[in-house]
This record gives sequence, structure tokens and C-alpha cells, in this order.
Amino acid sequence: MIQKFLYLEWKAFFRSASFATNLALKILIGFLAAYFILLFLAMGIGVFYILKKMNMDPITTVNKFMIYYVVMDLVVRILVQKIPVMNIRPMLIFPIKKSTIVHFSLGKTILSFFNLVHAFFLLPFSIVLMIEGYDVVHVLLWYAGIYSLLYINNFINIILSNKDNLFGIFLAITAVIAGLQYYEFFNITDYTAPLFDAIFNTYWAFAIPVIALIVLYYFTFIYFKNNLYLDAGLSTKHDVAKTENLTWLNQFGTIGTFLKNDIKLIKRNKRSKTTVGLSVMFLFYGLLFFSTTAFYGPVMHIFAGIFVSGGFLITFGQFVPSWDSAYYQLMMTQNIPYKEYLSSKWWLMVIATILTTIVASFYLYFGWETYLVIIVGAIYNIGVNSHLVLLGGAYTKTPIDLSSGKGAFGDKKAFNIKTMLISVPQFGLPVLLYWLSLKYANPNIGLALVAGAGVIGFALKNKAFSLIERVYKSEKYATIAAYKQKA
Repeated sequence: MIQKFLYLEWKAFFRSASFATNLALKILIGFLAAYFILLFLAMGIGVFYILKKMNMDPITTVNKFMIYYVVMDLVVRILVQKIPVMNIRPMLIFPIKKSTIVHFSLGKTILSFFNLVHAFFLLPFSIVLMIEGYDVVHVLLWYAGIYSLLYINNFINIILSNKDNLFGIFLAITAVIAGLQYYEFFNITDYTAPLFDAIFNTYWAFAIPVIALIVLYYFTFIYFKNNLYLDAGLSTKHDVAKTENLTWLNQFGTIGTFLKNDIKLIKRNKRSKTTVGLSVMFLFYGLLFFSTTAFYGPVMHIFAGIFVSGGFLITFGQFVPSWDSAYYQLMMTQNIPYKEYLSSKWWLMVIATILTTIVASFYLYFGWETYLVIIVGAIYNIGVNSHLVLLGGAYTKTPIDLSSGKGAFGDKKAFNIKTMLISVPQFGLPVLLYWLSLKYANPNIGLALVAGAGVIGFALKNKAFSLIERVYKSEKYATIAAYKQKA
């Protein structure tokens, strides 16, 4: 039966309506996967000798920071790992054991890239340990224990797949713990490192994560098996409907109507709430750059300023009009001016950028110069990037499932050549202007140039919107056709 399931999955993959249209995307994702494989492989081979050169014991050091490796793996899974599912409705009318269906569905997750990629770090590192004289049995048991922890993350992600805002919660907790350790208030590795050292130094500690993995798999299996009914696990969740008039927006005419729809969309749907939560995380992105210049240099401050102030603009704006994909065909049958539709999205992003910049005032802790960089980034976002993300949205033809909180960057990671080219001036131009000023003048000139680019973009708003409107009209029917496709 498992063999037949594999056959059906293979047929479903190649007969998908979106297979041909997403072939280039799949190839791009393949190159991205190859990049991470090579990166992990280089880490697995090189980390031992790098740590040795720094007069640090490799296995002790790796065990010390392994807690962050495991936790960040879980955070990444919650954000981007899609849970493989089967269309079980037609299966339930056939004499197929429920246990077989559930085992196969869970087995698909075991072969996920997010699980296999760790082998390209742990396996080479383990081989190097054995080559360098570490006890073979200890290394193999350590490898089994660590990999069991990573597979525990896999099943935790499955169980928590329907929980909202977990990405933000886990990332915030990790950031707080890392910050406390960085500023020497609390060092969590003092408590976790002995546990990982025990997995390596004893013959029995590895069994703890292995047994935990077996128990978690069994719990997950029982949970899904008990809910494998059309009237239970597959039943539709009904929420209490609430009405909001937002009548104060009526004074803005058609744009106000669109703004009301967008505000309601953001407040009522899982996917939009996840995106807003992700944009809040961008607020803390600057801590990586403003707290130190040892690794990045001052030129990257403007890059951080754009991210801090433009979190919502980047995460929400890149999927215009995909947010309306569920009813986009109906919208196109109405007498709706494209310019006013785009203007409502633009105003929403501008308002969010201004509010984000105000909230980011806590960066004043690093000085007025730092907060000035964020303000300049906000000006550039409003004047230039707001237009660029709307233009890129015309070529991002990925329908969005508003009821799902998964995949905050898009269900199919809608990258293509046009959107990639459009993203170059979003970040490359301000960094280039700031770098040239640092090299030949001073930082204030660089900030003035970046802010000036934003002001010019704002002044040319009407011309930019006319161009964007023409692009949306030319892509109208291709967008409608793409939204009809289902993966």
C-alpha cells in the first residue's frame, strides 16, 4: 500500500496544474537547496579545524552552542517548512487502514529537506572527529542523539502547525536569551552545555532524545489517527462573526473603501496576522547591525535602517494583489479604478512605515545618529520602495490562502527574474549611495543622498503610479489565470 501511495504522489506531482508554470521556480529552489547543502558541508568539515586553530575544544564548543542550533532549527521550521499532506477524503471510502495513511503522511515529513540538510553538517563533523582520534562509539551515539533532537523539532512543528504567532514567540524568546547572554546577564549555555556533553561522554544519555523522539512520534500518530474522520479532523472550524464598520474611512471615498477591506483582511485572517507578526520582528533586525560594526561595517547601517522601518512594507507589499487572489476575478469584473486600488495599498504601507519608525525610537539608546539612519530608511521606503514593491507585485502571481498561517514569505516563494531585478534598487541603491559617501565624503552626505532619493521618488509619485497601473493592466489576464491554478 505504501508503494501505491508513492505512485500516487509521483503522479500528483507531475500532473499538478501548476507544475509547468512553477518549473522555473522549482529549479531556483533546487539551486537554493544546493547552496545550503554546500554551506552546511563546509561548516561540517571546517568548524573542527577553525575551533582548533582558536585553541578551543571543538566538541565542547559545539555542544555549548548546540542549544541555539536546535532552537533556531525549530524557528525556521515554523516559519517556512510546509507540512506534507495527503488528500485523504477519497482514501476513507476504500478498505485502507487508517494507520497506514497516517504512517505514510508522517513518513513524508521524515524525508523533508529540513531534516536531511542537517546530515551535511553533522555527518562530516562526526567523520572529522573520528579521523582526529575521538572515540568512534561516543561520536556515533552523539550523532544519534543530536539528530533525534532535530527530528523532535520536526514533529513539534507538525503538532503546532495550526497555532498562530508561534514563530514570533519562539524567535522573541531566542532573541531575548541570546541578548541576555551577549550582555552577560544570563548564560543559558551554562545549563544546556552539560546535557549535550553528557550525550557525547556517556553511553546512555543519547537514549533520552531517542526515546523522546519515539514517544513523540507515537503521540503524533495517535493524535492524527483519532482525528482521521470527515466530521472530526477535516471538519470546518466555525468562528463567531464580528462586524466592523470603520465608517471614519468613508471620507476618503473609494480609497477609504479599499482601506477598510484591507484592515478587515489583516485582522481576520491567519496569514495576514502572521505577516504582521513577522513585520514586527523586523523592528529588532537593527540590533544585529547597530550594536557592533566589527563584522558588518558602518555601510550596512543604512541596510538595517530600511529593514527596521520597512518590515510591513516588505512583507505585505510584495504580495499585492495576491492578498485579494481569492476574489480577484470578481474584482476585475467591477468598474474599479486600478489607480485607486493601488493607492489604498500604498497608503496602508506608508502609514505602517510611519508607525514602525515611531515605535523604533528605542534605537535612540544607540544615539541620535542611529535613529536618524532609521528615519532616512523610512523616507526611502516611502518614496522609492513603496512604488517598487507595488511594481513587483504585478509579477508575483502566487495565490494566498488567507486561512493558513504557514509560509509568511509566500506559499511557493514567488521569486522570478523580474521581481529579483526590481529588488536590486530596493536595497542596492541606498547601500551604494551610502558607501560612496563613506568612501569619498562623510556619513551625513550619504544620509542626505538616500533621503533625497526618497523625496524625489515621492515627488514623482503620480508618474510612478501611471507606470505601475499600465503594468497591472498588461498583467491582468495572466494574473487571473495564475490565481485559477492550484498546486
